[in-house]
Amino acid sequence: MSDTGRQSFTDKAEAALKPDSEKSTTEHLGDKLKGNTDSAASTLQPQSEKSTGQKVGDSLSGNSNNDERTLTDKAKDALGMNK
Repeated sequence: MSDTGRQSFTDKAEAALKPDSEKSTTEHLGDKLKGNTDSAASTLQPQSEKSTGQKVGDSLSGNSNNDERTLTDKAKDALGMNK
């Protein structure tokens, strides 16, 4: 479960697993906005205040804010879904 004020893990997974070619412009913009908002929340929330689940979720989604590719992006690359 994600921490209060953070994007749910289910929403993140749904956005990541749907191929970009199947998303509308509105969905692309919404994903970008939600991702940026969640990334900002990740940066502002001290590690010491994050739940264990949130720490794991941030690690998997790349919200450590150090410009590394996320595991989701790497998986999409491997499946040919990032284009």
